[in-house]
Amino acid sequence: EHLEAYFAVPCMGAVLHTLNIRLPGDQLAHIIDHGGDKVVMVHSTLLPLIARMAPGLAGVETYIVIGDGDLALLTGLPDGTRVFRYDDLLSAEQPGYQWPELDERSAAAMCYTSGTTGDPKGVVYSHRSTYLHALAGLSKSLTGPTEHDRILTIVPMFHVNAWGIPYGSFLSGATLHMPGAYMTPDMLAKFIETEKSTIAAGVPTVWTALLNYGAEHEVDFSSVRLGSSGGAA
Repeated sequence: EHLEAYFAVPCMGAVLHTLNIRLPGDQLAHIIDHGGDKVVMVHSTLLPLIARMAPGLAGVETYIVIGDGDLALLTGLPDGTRVFRYDDLLSAEQPGYQWPELDERSAAAMCYTSGTTGDPKGVVYSHRSTYLHALAGLSKSLTGPTEHDRILTIVPMFHVNAWGIPYGSFLSGATLHMPGAYMTPDMLAKFIETEKSTIAAGVPTVWTALLNYGAEHEVDFSSVRLGSSGGAA
């Protein structure tokens, strides 16, 4: 569902604003408020997190809940706030959509820092910059994926738009591997071995954890031709 939103939200002329679910509640609320978010898509497993701050998010007009969680958790919302289930919204629609003509320099997405120096600060990506960034990632001097690759996005989709990997994967025809919440070294090692990922992208913490796990367990990363790391040497 979030991958669908990656494409649908910018293409409909709205702005995609990913939220880092690991931030403290006050920082997350600040980002939602400062970013001017009007619609929040939330997985049902995260309803307790958003429910604690929702009554104070006066700018949010609509919550779209993914999954079968209890919508009653969203209580004390400002008057007029609407709550929908993602599947219900889609099932009520008819096939076909009149996509708008958009200026390539208009806003497509926003990301915020994690607030290491004061309040989190945001940056806006245009359609043009997102498209060019994805094209640059297809260069042979970078990752150079093709339709034969299977790209494992260990980097979360809320972290700088997963480094643009979802867009680059679709442009190249590569398969996109998404581990979801199963990010522990043992699960990732099993995923790579079973699904034969050829490219993997993660932060140094993840690679260190996999290195330590591989020192004590038999792992098979023979399918991986390239790994990318971000955040530190």
